[in-house]
Amino acid sequence: MNKKIILLAAIMAFTAASYAQEMNVNVLDGIYVKEHMPTKTYMAYPYVREADVMWSKRIWRVIDLREKINLPLGYPKTDTRDRKSLMDVVWNAVKEGSLTAYDNDEFTAPRTIAEIERAGGAGTDSTTYTEPDPPYNIRDTIIKREFAPEKVIQYRLKEDWFFDKQRSVMEVRIIGFAPIVYATDDKGNIREGGETKPLFWVYFPEARRLLSQAEVFNRENDAERRSFDDVFHKRLFNSYIMKESNVYDRRISEYAQGVKALQESDRIKDMIINFEHDMWEY
Repeated sequence: MNKKIILLAAIMAFTAASYAQEMNVNVLDGIYVKEHMPTKTYMAYPYVREADVMWSKRIWRVIDLREKINLPLGYPKTDTRDRKSLMDVVWNAVKEGSLTAYDNDEFTAPRTIAEIERAGGAGTDSTTYTEPDPPYNIRDTIIKREFAPEKVIQYRLKEDWFFDKQRSVMEVRIIGFAPIVYATDDKGNIREGGETKPLFWVYFPEARRLLSQAEVFNRENDAERRSFDDVFHKRLFNSYIMKESNVYDRRISEYAQGVKALQESDRIKDMIINFEHDMWEY
């Protein structure tokens, strides 16, 4: 009898241990542990001396997230285990204080979280409602509007193109970028005409480490995940020029509209390309 009790207890202990082991199995969503991206770093820029820059041009350009090639910058709208949109990556870093948000593209004044949220349409509205039960009193209520990162529709880049005579190359360096939203009125409604405005500016060199460790979807190969730093460094996006440095400090939209504005953007692009070609003799 005692042997049967001991055998039964041993079987129960073995069953309990097996069940506990099954319950503690680590779930791996994939076929391998992803170790590359969390430890990835960015490629440092070559040192440039002022004396070696024989030509430069400052450009402001717009990346429209509604274009198909730019979708990896705007998606996913809801965070997944390994991917976030560019705005979610930057916004989370700004809120936790590891990235500075600036008020302008000269990076002279930081912008607070409250200022950014108000610029993005956050706020409160007061309205009235009638009670559903007698005596049907009319009461005031407050409606709170939250800022939503998915409201970002574009990104604005500030960059310098220059020719380095020491290395004999034409190169571009991104100075900063800004998420762009539709301008809204005091009630959070989009203004007529589709006017847009930047929420804040990010100094790109400060953000490179953060961007180099954030994955971006690659539609050709799931095993070759790129980072946001790769997308910017390798120019894996489509954009148009909205402004070049000029004596009037004006945008293209101030003197050209529609097709003419796109033609002016292409003219500036061709000017930069042709300048590099003209530096060489064949």
